[in-house]
Amino acid sequence: MRLKYGVLWGILQGVWWSSLYVILGRVLQLLVLLGRDDCSKDVEIVVLRHQVAVLRRQVNRPDLHPQDRVMLAALSRLLPRASWPVFFVTPSTLLRWHRDLGARRWTYPPKRPGRPPTRAPIREAVLRLARENPLWGYRRISGELAGVGITVPPSTVRDILKRAGLEPAPRRTGPTWSQFLQTQAGGIWACDLFHVDTVFLRRLYVLFFIEHATRAVHVMGVTAHPTSAWVAQQARNLLIKLGQRSETLRFVVRDRDAKFTATFDEVFASLGIRIIKTPIRAPRANAIAERWIGTARRECTDRLLIYGETHLRQVLAEYQRHYNSHRPHRSRDRQPPLPAVVSAPNDLDQLRLERREVLDGLINQYQQAA
Repeated sequence: MRLKYGVLWGILQGVWWSSLYVILGRVLQLLVLLGRDDCSKDVEIVVLRHQVAVLRRQVNRPDLHPQDRVMLAALSRLLPRASWPVFFVTPSTLLRWHRDLGARRWTYPPKRPGRPPTRAPIREAVLRLARENPLWGYRRISGELAGVGITVPPSTVRDILKRAGLEPAPRRTGPTWSQFLQTQAGGIWACDLFHVDTVFLRRLYVLFFIEHATRAVHVMGVTAHPTSAWVAQQARNLLIKLGQRSETLRFVVRDRDAKFTATFDEVFASLGIRIIKTPIRAPRANAIAERWIGTARRECTDRLLIYGETHLRQVLAEYQRHYNSHRPHRSRDRQPPLPAVVSAPNDLDQLRLERREVLDGLINQYQQAA
């Protein structure tokens, strides 16, 4: 508010000095005219009136600066009302300018009506208590704040929560969708197949599994002939690889590809793991797996020429290590699926980054230099 009035005061000062400069210039011109004879004055008046008439035919509405308005309004008080038609503005406009000058002179900065707004620390405290305690109502939050020396009426608590989009206590119970999905994601995995075309136009298929909770990827195999028996064997290899960790696996999401047969489902069902099939032609139902396929293609396979199965296995193995141990993820607060312990630098001025090339420079990784 102080900044707003400071800017307004600066503008008024600029208008005042500009007006004073114009008035002094006109006074000096008046003194020069007093020393001239009446004939030359009359001729100049005729010339000026004709120029004004020409300008009126060309300009519908003149563009006036504030100092021009002040000068014309002041001169209108020195001329009789009968002579006001000499101005290129209407008499009502001159009177309005004069009223505006008087109003600006005697107008004081307005004060904001009503009660002062709630201070930011109090508002943050109310929102924190409401989010951390979904069962608390307006009066309970007001009472808890009173216990720590902060007086906030229940009506103020209600207004703060409404502006923040928080419902009353009964409607704030239970976890949010984000919290619910994060809790359930611990035992959910997804799997899918995607293809890669080699430099000789031979199509290879890749089977992978991805964890919903950590986004860790497990590339299980590469083949040119993905039969149902091969897919089922890769599922057995996954469970052997997991060992005791397979006990935490509860659901496996897959699409309705013909390669995922009943044998594939029985491999997981034997351990009490439930298979969830996505709807027909609904790739968004397996969005996390589809997202990884797009990421792998954009960052890796679409930027390389693959020669064969062995080459593709090596490339995907190296990209899997980069994806799981280094690549940041927005869903994990910019942390990789399997983050390593990294200590913060003691002195940022002495910080030096070391680059490590992945896939022969296709991808760069950075870490603190020793």
